Amino acid sequence: MPRKPRFNLPGIPQHVIQRGNNRERCFFAEQDYRRYLNDLALVANKYGCRIHAYVLMTNHAHLLVTPKKAYALSEMMQALGRRYVYYINKTYTRSGTLWEGRFKSSLVDSDRYLLTCMRYIELNPVRAGMVETPADYRWSSYHANANDAEDALIQNHPIYTQLGVSGEDRRKAYRGLFHHHLDSEIVDQIRESLNHELVLGTSNFKDKIEALTSRKTRLGKPGRPGVEDEGGEYLVLD
Repeated sequence: MPRKPRFNLPGIPQHVIQRGNNRERCFFAEQDYRRYLNDLALVANKYGCRIHAYVLMTNHAHLLVTPKKAYALSEMMQALGRRYVYYINKTYTRSGTLWEGRFKSSLVDSDRYLLTCMRYIELNPVRAGMVETPADYRWSSYHANANDAEDALIQNHPIYTQLGVSGEDRRKAYRGLFHHHLDSEIVDQIRESLNHELVLGTSNFKDKIEALTSRKTRLGKPGRPGVEDEGGEYLVLD
């Protein structure tokens, strides 16, 4: 069965998940998390991708990335995979695949869903029962986005920047978003969009992506009416 073609639109964030093969571990020690992040920083800079959020779990990783040009995301992830798998195989004297096939990704309507997607990513360890708050988990972007920790990997998206005039204002406003639980319906929408490699956004946003790419953005028949609210749906390509 042929692979589903990816959405390769520059300037639009994409939510990415990379899973360990058979859901097995892909991080075994602290040095592995550090190596993955260092490799990610190198390839993101090389291929022109801006990282807005991430979390590294024991057997998978989530990223929120805006590619600056077409195919930049695929190029970045392929390079990251080569570097990190080589390191793991050499370090642990193993061979064979580490990842469960190719990574999955979904386009994100930044005006409506970017901050929600960031929260979803950084709350992964909480949902998994590993910690009580995102601040308690070490390997995520929460510390940079909410608490001013130094993280050269993170580049703020304009939607995040609009949270406040100063950095402290933005971080305070961002922390405030975590006072409210993510609704189960939006969690399901995020998972469905990612697992099926579709689009997380309003109906108008999805319509515009379909017009640009001639690809369906919803499960079921193309053009099926959605149930999302239509506010804030305009698309900006930079």
